[in-house]
Amino acid sequence: MMRRELVSDDRGQMLLMTGLILMFALLTMSLNTVRTASLGQPYDAQEDAVLDTSAETLAAWQPLVENRSATLYAAGSNETEAATAAAQSVADDLMRHGEARGVEIILSEITITGTGAERVITASAGIADSHARLQVTLEATVAFSQ
Repeated sequence: MMRRELVSDDRGQMLLMTGLILMFALLTMSLNTVRTASLGQPYDAQEDAVLDTSAETLAAWQPLVENRSATLYAAGSNETEAATAAAQSVADDLMRHGEARGVEIILSEITITGTGAERVITASAGIADSHARLQVTLEATVAFSQ
């Protein structure tokens, strides 16, 4: 009966370690590929918050500014004062509305133009959360009745 002698070398261990390193490298590459392939896909409902909030802001801007301007004008402010105060009031309310939804809404560059009984109020709205940022221009035309 022939007996085999055990050899004491590290060749088997080195081959095993090389295989493990290769397996981990392939696993890491596949995870990165999956992450890259899913970029921009709205899997999380909260990722649409910026788009939803921007649509709401665009829809609400005109009626809010118009109603508040009319109320302030009726209370005795002139057209420009009423439009400026209304725009600032709406900007403050939109900021609080955004905070409640987890979205930041910042209105900047608020300008009032026009003469006579009509004013055009424009503002730049920055809407952002942890996933996205969107910049939109808001415009409202307010006709004051004499």
